[in-house]
Amino acid sequence: MSGMNTSKADISLPMDAQDLLPHRPPMRLVDRLIGEADQAGTVECRLPADSVVADAAGQIEPAAFLELIAQAYAAVKGYDDLLHRQPVHEGFLVGCRHVRIRQPARVGQLLTIRVKTIGILAGFAIAEGEVWCEKELLASGTVKFWVPAGEEGKPQ
Repeated sequence: MSGMNTSKADISLPMDAQDLLPHRPPMRLVDRLIGEADQAGTVECRLPADSVVADAAGQIEPAAFLELIAQAYAAVKGYDDLLHRQPVHEGFLVGCRHVRIRQPARVGQLLTIRVKTIGILAGFAIAEGEVWCEKELLASGTVKFWVPAGEEGKPQ
């Protein structure tokens, strides 16, 4: 989806993540953006048994929590790009801090990922994220992204 010819009716929520971020299966882990406001958003996913981040016993690898937070942030930013009639921009996860894994996740569970932008400066963005399963917080952390400058030399 280019985002350039999208009408407001075409970009209502919930929206499939495939339209919001550059990741493609098997590396696209998030399923859909269900809410967005004020540089924050909520994303859902249900990882299948054959997911690249699941072990043989059906447990999700701990490092996957960071990728879920990163992809949730990418979905929120992709949606914002579409709202502003821009193409969905690529960004890169370049760091993380204060990561805490509280509980494991298993394939088939409905996971809810909440992200909030806490800072943007010179092409870099910092966001806080949490991964939930029902009412249980599974993981949280702060992630840092770099979004390359566009053709005009301005950060995306």
